[in-house]
Amino acid sequence: MPELPEVEALVRLLRPRLCGQTIRSVKVRHAIALRPQTARQFRARVLGRRIAAVTRRGKYLLLRLAPKGAGWIALHFRLSGGLFWFADHRLHGHVDVAWELERGTLAYADPRHLGRVHWLEHPEQWAGIRRLGVEPLARTFTVARLRALLQHSRRPLKPFLMEQTRIAGLGNIYAAEALWRAGLHPRRRTDSLQGAQVSRLHKAIVGVLQRGIECCLKPEPELSDPEWTMPGIAALLAVYQREGQGCPRCGRRIRRIRQGNRSTFYCPGCQH
Repeated sequence: MPELPEVEALVRLLRPRLCGQTIRSVKVRHAIALRPQTARQFRARVLGRRIAAVTRRGKYLLLRLAPKGAGWIALHFRLSGGLFWFADHRLHGHVDVAWELERGTLAYADPRHLGRVHWLEHPEQWAGIRRLGVEPLARTFTVARLRALLQHSRRPLKPFLMEQTRIAGLGNIYAAEALWRAGLHPRRRTDSLQGAQVSRLHKAIVGVLQRGIECCLKPEPELSDPEWTMPGIAALLAVYQREGQGCPRCGRRIRRIRQGNRSTFYCPGCQH
């Protein structure tokens, strides 16, 4: 599932390609991506509109339409959704919904049909967006804010960090990597953290997300390739999917445990 860095990287890649362009046609090959809206309803709302801004909220990618009051296109990728850009308007591979612009075509694809694309009057109309917690790269995400969130929970740290209603955008990969950077065990209870530990965790969350965005953009992915990936992310990983390998910090072997039906990777030597 794309997490905050992957979605933010897409925002930065697509913004110069999309902003100012008008949607000339809408192709819907698999209407399930639009549910509960219909293809007819969706087309009527977005056809002829201009893309005024490309932004993000948590793991949601948002296209603000113009003129004022024209609404938004919101996308959530879930496990396997992705966006593609075809400068020559020629679609390749599996495509669910495509927007033909003046200079190229933007396409959304999700072979498993788990993600969704919606037209919204405003982003908070989508319940998932409305319930999102603080943005971890915003100025409002302070050490004090994190401390308050931790003190009002008794959950293990890893599942807590993945709760979108508390901190928006963190998923399995970056939660595990942030905990490794902070030297905190993923099963540690949230309300047990004290002073310096909260500060370390705050620094680790912000740092790993910022580094993640950099890694997603270098090398820049080829968005016209149906199999495109962000290979640079491998340079970031210290524990995720490295079970049995040596910890980059202390050398102990990385372990994998299950938390909430998800795999968690950590170092038993330096995460306490």
